[in-house]
Amino acid sequence: MTKLGVLLPTRGLLMTENPPSNIDEIIRMAEKVEAAGIDSVWVGDSLTAKPRLEPFTVLSAIAARTNNIRLGTAVLLASLRHPVQLAHISSTLDLISGGRLVLGMGVGGAFNDAQRQEWHNVGVDPRDRAGRFEEAMKIFKPLTRGEKVTFDGNHFRVKDVAIKPVSPQSNGVPVLVAAHGRSNLDRQYRRVLLGDGLISISDFPDEYEMVLDKVAEYCAPRNERFTNMEKSFYMTVNMGENEERLTEESDKFLKEYYGVNIWQERWGPWGTPEQVIARVKSYENVGAETIIVRFASYNQTKQLDLLLNEVIPYL
Repeated sequence: MTKLGVLLPTRGLLMTENPPSNIDEIIRMAEKVEAAGIDSVWVGDSLTAKPRLEPFTVLSAIAARTNNIRLGTAVLLASLRHPVQLAHISSTLDLISGGRLVLGMGVGGAFNDAQRQEWHNVGVDPRDRAGRFEEAMKIFKPLTRGEKVTFDGNHFRVKDVAIKPVSPQSNGVPVLVAAHGRSNLDRQYRRVLLGDGLISISDFPDEYEMVLDKVAEYCAPRNERFTNMEKSFYMTVNMGENEERLTEESDKFLKEYYGVNIWQERWGPWGTPEQVIARVKSYENVGAETIIVRFASYNQTKQLDLLLNEVIPYL
């Protein structure tokens, strides 16, 4: 059975006319998700391009108020951080949560001036972000397992480094590496093998299926490696009855979220719960095992209630 997750509005919370003075709405949503028996909650990541709450801080707060749900990032821009620091923060959060952390990680975009400037703000050339990511993974994963790491790369150099605490999970903090069929880049598919699974966003079902096929090829002949990978997909919806109004709200929301509505018809559906059910099943049918749902709406609580009451029971 497909696992379901909900993206919490750590960006959307700051897009309102009167931003709240606390994160009570996010905590309530997380508690409601757990009470409904859903697998996980997720938060996004950005520093200055898409201002939002810092992900590890928020997940720590949620960890203290929940017991069972997994806590994830979708997706974390790992290359904005040094991998030793990232491993220390992640392992600490994993310990706080009792081993519930899973990190969706990606190379990150540089689609517009704000995104390019985000990298420069921390002294990173955006052209180096893919190389930094791949090197960081070779340091991050073994550190969270409790290993001592020596690594000499183009972007990072460490010698005999170890951290405490380490992750309570046997293979360290799990990482789902972003890979997209629409990009059709073999480097992305090979990169997935640096982690424990994959996460895709804005692919059509046939493109997502192609991602899985490509990753499976790179896992051969160790087919058990692919079998044991978590295959996740991140989708964006807006539910209701008036499709024209939903489309208008979603377009406004995404333009404010990103600065531009990047992927247009790749998002959605903007429509009834029945349409959302059909879309979820279309990804489940091609191999998705975890579906993460984001709401392109200014009324996040209403959307969550629709998901819990009108979608979940029929999946």
